[in-house]
Amino acid sequence: MGKKTQYDPALWQECEQAYARHGVLCLTLQDSHGVNVNLLLLARQLDLCGVWLAPAQWQTLQQQIAHWEQSLLLPYRQLRRLAKSHLLEAEYQQMLALELMLERKSQRLILHKLNLLTPEGAQPNLSSYLGLFALDAGTYPELSPETA
Repeated sequence: MGKKTQYDPALWQECEQAYARHGVLCLTLQDSHGVNVNLLLLARQLDLCGVWLAPAQWQTLQQQIAHWEQSLLLPYRQLRRLAKSHLLEAEYQQMLALELMLERKSQRLILHKLNLLTPEGAQPNLSSYLGLFALDAGTYPELSPETA
């Protein structure tokens, strides 16, 4: 069994830097396969730290955040996308800003749940997390921590 590790919100800064480089792929995986971008980036970041969670732990994180996202974040995202063609650019940017605020709330929820876990993984997180969606991490070498 692994050692319990505590993370602080600064963890998300590293994830956001990775999103700046890989955002298009992250959104493609989100829209095509239902991958949670925050969890995807977290998996990559934890791989960089050498801390591995077991697939069951990734499943737990996915399930624990799903209720919040399905009840608020995902419907809002869909509304924003539908409204895009009917809004002025400034109004659309306001909607994006609100969605980012909701994403940050998701990050806080994930971080809280993460800090309750003791890493027990035996394989890289990216493989474990993408495996929940029957995806092979090797198909996305640009997400590999080696390309950091």
